[in-house]
Amino acid sequence: MFAKKNMSPEEIGATLTELFGVEIVSEITPGSWQIETSSFRLLVLLAEDQTWLRVLLPIVPMTQAQPFLEQFLEANFDQTQEVRYALYDGVVWGVYQHNSKTLVSTDLANAIARLITLHQAGLNDVFNQLTENRIRQIIQVAKQQGQSLQATMQNLGRFYTEGLLGELEQTPQAREQILAAWQQQLERLWDQM
Repeated sequence: MFAKKNMSPEEIGATLTELFGVEIVSEITPGSWQIETSSFRLLVLLAEDQTWLRVLLPIVPMTQAQPFLEQFLEANFDQTQEVRYALYDGVVWGVYQHNSKTLVSTDLANAIARLITLHQAGLNDVFNQLTENRIRQIIQVAKQQGQSLQATMQNLGRFYTEGLLGELEQTPQAREQILAAWQQQLERLWDQM
């Protein structure tokens, strides 16, 4: 059995050029690349000793991500696969790190695709997870109080009418759309709880 050599800077650069084109891939310094598009800026950094490769993509400022930190960590546990959310310098980043000795072009391309997916999702996925968690809590409390799905919907409707939920200047049409969304989600999750 022979030891594979580390993925070389030339191989990394060639993979990046193949993925994005020569026009937008720039080598910042030897072993460091930047891919800048109209929608994102991706950084690819090879350690000085060329043993580790790190790919970084800013997702969202920390000020916007703060309410969703728990969901970001939960996503790291079982949804993000080979990439991770990380926090650095007031920004939530998508990060991929890999030992360059075992790295192959296909794995790098897949990781970059996954990072771009995280970037495109932004806060949507974590917001949806938070919302689902809250709806599950509402269902749990309603069931503990012996409420039916209909009674729970009536309470939510009353909360919107009284201004406890929603916006004060909300139109009746907007309120109906929101309540229809509540109804759909409650019906979807009611029997699961």
